[in-house]
Amino acid sequence: MKGPVPLQDSMASDTEPSNTIKLLHLLFLSTSWGMQVWVTFVAGFVMSRHLPRHTFSSIQSQLFPYYFHISSTCAFLNLTLFAMSHPSERLGEEHTAQIIIFLTCIAACVLNSAWLGRVTAEAAAELQRLESGHGPGGEPGSSESRRRLRAAHPGYRQLARRFALHHGLSSLCNLLCMACNGLSLHRLAAQLAAL
Repeated sequence: MKGPVPLQDSMASDTEPSNTIKLLHLLFLSTSWGMQVWVTFVAGFVMSRHLPRHTFSSIQSQLFPYYFHISSTCAFLNLTLFAMSHPSERLGEEHTAQIIIFLTCIAACVLNSAWLGRVTAEAAAELQRLESGHGPGGEPGSSESRRRLRAAHPGYRQLARRFALHHGLSSLCNLLCMACNGLSLHRLAAQLAAL
């Protein structure tokens, strides 16, 4: 005769997420990760090397709001699904760490979506307007004409610095989101019994 099932074992089976929840969680996480890898490491590099700078900048200004909003939505939905299947009274250290990872990802995505992406696009548009009157911007990659314009116009130099700062912060937030999603994928992969 078997004894009673330990309370801890019965609680674990009670909180096991359904296959639908698992599928949605994996779908949102992989969508966000795949999109981030593609936009950051493939599309960005290819476009920056083969398109005129102003064309590249225009495409980014139209593409990035969607990119940031989709990343934010996926991060929020991942946190929501994870929280639904892990009640707070039963959270362990690993689960708490995962929630912190999701919250960090959401914060970085929302910062990009609500502020950094917009101010970076605005600074790029101002640079583009100034460059249009002085020649640079129609060529791919870096340009000697932009260096001359920077040396001749202090306003351009200041605007270029502002753009570089906001673009750098936006890129840092993007990399932070990628790191968070990478950690989440690592956690999921560690729990797979088989492929």
